[in-house]
Order: sequence, then C-alpha cells, then structure tokens
Amino acid sequence: MSETIFSKIIRKEIPASIVYEDDLVLAFRDVNPQAPTHILIIPKKPIPKLEEASDSDRDLLGHLLLTVKKVAAEAKLSQGYRVVINNGEHGGQTVNHLHVHLLGDRPMAWPPG
Repeated sequence: MSETIFSKIIRKEIPASIVYEDDLVLAFRDVNPQAPTHILIIPKKPIPKLEEASDSDRDLLGHLLLTVKKVAAEAKLSQGYRVVINNGEHGGQTVNHLHVHLLGDRPMAWPPG
C-alpha cells in the first residue's frame, strides 16, 4: 500500500485531533466535517479499502465497528448517528486507507446530502 495521510497521522507525523486510540485503531476528528460531529476511525493496519480486506482481518474489522460504537457513546450521540465506509473511486473514497466515517449531532437525510 502506498503512503497516505492516514499513515502519517498514525505515526504522529501530522497532527490530528485524536479522540480514541488503542493498539489496533485510531479515531480522530475529520478536518473537513460533513456534520457537527464527524470522526474518522481507521485501522492501524494498512488496508487500502474494504474490498481488499481478507478473512484474516475479521477480528480487526469487528473491532473497528465496536470502536465506532464506543466513540459514538463517548461523543454522546444518543439520538443516533450515521456510519459510512466508502469503497473505491466510485464509492467516494478519497484516501486509500480503509476508514469509517462517524457522523452525528444533526438529523441525517436519505439519500445523503
């Protein structure tokens, strides 16, 4: 996988507003928020996109989603929130490192907009 901005954030070479970190994942506030609360949760393992995750990543992917739940609770998103994973160019993915968008603190419409 090529170097990404997320790799640099994981290594603390680029500052980020980190809200959660453990051995497997890192969560930080998005610099271009699409909602009052917009947090990105990323695995520290470099997986370019969800499509490229393998069966050996099963536990990590489960941990990633359970971390979303934990971060949402810490952000007090008790009225609900949206979880988004963009996959590939047509899916809107702009950084080639798997990441989950946690969006909240406003009503979410469908389709998104």
